[in-house]
Amino acid sequence: MDTTQLLKGVLDLAVLAVLKDEDGYGYDIMRRLRAAGLEEIGDASVYGTLRRLFQGGLLTTYVVPSESGPHRKYYALNAAGRDQLTRSGKVWRSFANTMETLLDDRGMAA
Repeated sequence: MDTTQLLKGVLDLAVLAVLKDEDGYGYDIMRRLRAAGLEEIGDASVYGTLRRLFQGGLLTTYVVPSESGPHRKYYALNAAGRDQLTRSGKVWRSFANTMETLLDDRGMAA
């Protein structure tokens, strides 16, 4: 199965989840997603998702000066983003449980 297609459907949720406990800047968010197992995530996809989530009112941003290069734009979940994370997380868990049941019922469990 092509995981890039799966990623398109859940990238918003993955980014919100990564920002749940700690703010981050673009490259840091990509690094955390990859460290979590989403190695195939593309840079442009993450930056586009951050822009879309910010424009959708789910993230706030602030700039932190960097001693070793350009200033970094940090992204943080706001109240709307936390609410969306909760809602989307429930939908994802329900969907994942349904798929797990389908696979188990057909003798395809891992």
